Amino acid sequence: MTALAPYLHLPGTAREALGFYHSVFGGEVGVNTYAEFGRDDGPGDAVAHGMLDGPVILFAADAAEGEQTVRVQGMMFSLLGAAEPTELRHWFAALAEGGTVVDPLQQRPWGDHDGVVTDRYGLTWLIGYQG
Repeated sequence: MTALAPYLHLPGTAREALGFYHSVFGGEVGVNTYAEFGRDDGPGDAVAHGMLDGPVILFAADAAEGEQTVRVQGMMFSLLGAAEPTELRHWFAALAEGGTVVDPLQQRPWGDHDGVVTDRYGLTWLIGYQG
């Protein structure tokens, strides 16, 4: 892998989040539990390492007790031109389910389309395409 990929530490919701992102972006999900990794710092069925491998790649794990969980401020994940416009519009709408549309996906004065959505896990996405 040569691209930047976020690794999320979540408060016991990694499996759920990976399922959600899989429903949005497609791809393949792989999950390893604490028990599989021999960890005893959390429930055996907690996610020690999970990955979504598809058009969008991301990693997620359930934070152990005392570990920080993801909080994103002052940053967006940009998917500008990352897929065909129809797919990008689908991603925007799917990420908005249970989340918040910050700025609707729309045509801008310069001719391109973009919008900003914060999903149900607190990640903010900039999604857009040219013309």
